[in-house]
Formats: sequence, C-alpha cells, structure tokens
Amino acid sequence: MTKKEIVKTISEEIGLTQLKTKEIVQKTFDAIVETLVEDHRIELRNFGVFEVKRRAARKARNPRTGEKVFVPEKFVVTFKPGKEMEERVRELERRANEAARQQALQNGQVVDSPPATPPPHETHGSATSYGQSPG
Repeated sequence: MTKKEIVKTISEEIGLTQLKTKEIVQKTFDAIVETLVEDHRIELRNFGVFEVKRRAARKARNPRTGEKVFVPEKFVVTFKPGKEMEERVRELERRANEAARQQALQNGQVVDSPPATPPPHETHGSATSYGQSPG
C-alpha cells in the first residue's frame, strides 16, 4: 500500500478531502521522523516502537568480488510492533496455515493438525521463578 492509497482510504472513511487528508498524513509522518531525529525513540501505543540505534562498524564481503570491505558504523531505524499488531499478524499466519491444511486435505494429502494452543513455556532452573520460594 502506498501513501496515496492510505490517504484515499482515510479520506473516504472520515469524509475529508484527499488534499486535507494528505496534509494530515504527511504531518504525522514528519512528526515521527522529527521525534526520531531528536529523541531517537517514539512509542505509539497499540502500534509499536520506532527507535534509532547505532549499528557498529564491521567487516563485510563484496558478494560479487569476494573482496573484504569495511562498513562504517551508522544509525538505523528499528521497529518493534506492539502487542495488537503482533496478534493480528499471528492470526493472519493461523488463517494461512489453516487454508494450506484445507488445500492439502482436498488434494488427498495426510496432514497432522497443529496443536490448538502452543505448548506452555518450560521453566528451567530454580523454583524461584514466578515468585515461588525454594523448598
């Protein structure tokens, strides 16, 4: 999806002109960039966190020539999705897996169904995990 398509969708949903909506969307993006430049971090609740991090200098290899090259340190923007976004993407994955399973069944292939819920996390180490006292 492009910025133009985002503007069109929002414009239709809220009843503003595309020109005014484009201005609002652009101002939002500008504010995000400006905050990243000044504060190196912006947290958007229920969406995620953008953060500027320093990537250390490193030695790399030119894939065409095999020659070793030095890559200087640089700043990069990272994004960590929020819980809501993570869950919606996981749901997309579950639907895709179910569709593939249904397709395999229609093709006469034997399919093991995945567990309904993921297995619980195993704890290793002392009994002091999760606030329990030892002994």
